[in-house]
Amino acid sequence: MGKKAKTSRKGKKAWRANISTEDIDDYFEKSTKDALSGGSLTELPSESLFFLDKSRDLSVKRKIEKHREKVLRCDSLLQRNSFVQSVPSSTQKTSKKKRKVQKAKDAVQDCLKDDGVSDSGMADLWDDKGGHNSKTKRISKPSVIPAVEVEPPGCSFNPSFENHQDSLALAVADEMQKIYRNELGPQPVPLTVPGEVIDEEDMYFLEADNGSDNDDPNVENLDENGDTEPEKRPSTTKRVTRVELNKRARRKEQLIVEAEAKKVEEFSKEIDCLPDIIQEIAKEDEEKSRRHLRRIVAKQERLKSRPPRLGKHKFEPAPLQVLLSEEITGSLRKLKGCCTLARDRFKSLEKRGLVVPTAKSGRK
Repeated sequence: MGKKAKTSRKGKKAWRANISTEDIDDYFEKSTKDALSGGSLTELPSESLFFLDKSRDLSVKRKIEKHREKVLRCDSLLQRNSFVQSVPSSTQKTSKKKRKVQKAKDAVQDCLKDDGVSDSGMADLWDDKGGHNSKTKRISKPSVIPAVEVEPPGCSFNPSFENHQDSLALAVADEMQKIYRNELGPQPVPLTVPGEVIDEEDMYFLEADNGSDNDDPNVENLDENGDTEPEKRPSTTKRVTRVELNKRARRKEQLIVEAEAKKVEEFSKEIDCLPDIIQEIAKEDEEKSRRHLRRIVAKQERLKSRPPRLGKHKFEPAPLQVLLSEEITGSLRKLKGCCTLARDRFKSLEKRGLVVPTAKSGRK
């Protein structure tokens, strides 16, 4: 080991330049190590350093583990370092007592919010009374149409003659309505237009003919007369005198006065006709209320027969299931089978608005 270098002791500056800073460096190193390891041991309380070993008493250990909050290992590792904030990995289960306490606190806070008073005791001036930010669940209205509709007695397998004829008449009327609607409805736009195909060369000739349609002699005469008329007309400009300007100003003022007098006269007439106007307004209000009532009744009647529009396709009711006169046998054994139960249930769901109606798709 070599000898230490001699230091100069001539003045204060030399003393300051050769002062040792090892203790300060050691302190900073120790503080950084403590911070990285979770804090210095001298500052920690004795409860965190020492604990009472009750591993032999299993009942006490079970009680402690039961009431201890369950913390995942990843969260416990983060909790050891005081400089890292732990993030809960999952929602922790709370006990019944804690739930009751939390519910009581929430109820108190809701009451304070309803009264418009905050935790600090200050009233919120901008709080909307009766305003609820919570989303309310939409309750679907019950359908007027029953789940299972009873068909008329004429649709039975053994109906009476009169009931059967009535049901047949209804079925025929529905079919005739469809036929008339197709016949009398607007014609669809044709996909192709009848006509002859024109070549490109003929198209040029047609455009030239359309452009040279101004070969009438009358047009030429008009152009000639129009060219000569401006030459014959003398170019004279009449000078407006001061008297003419005064006349125009007086005329303008007179027109303004007449318009104001006319407005006053009309206003006085409206005041005189005020009772008639009030009666007309009352009649219009009555008519509006009647129309509104008619709309409500018509809407209710429509909802009884078909559902509201849910998709782009309209609901088409199923045809009336009526047996023909030749098919009536009067016995269930001789009745012809048909698989209409699933279709009937699906149509019932569409009619009640529980399923969106779809377009007809034929079998492939």
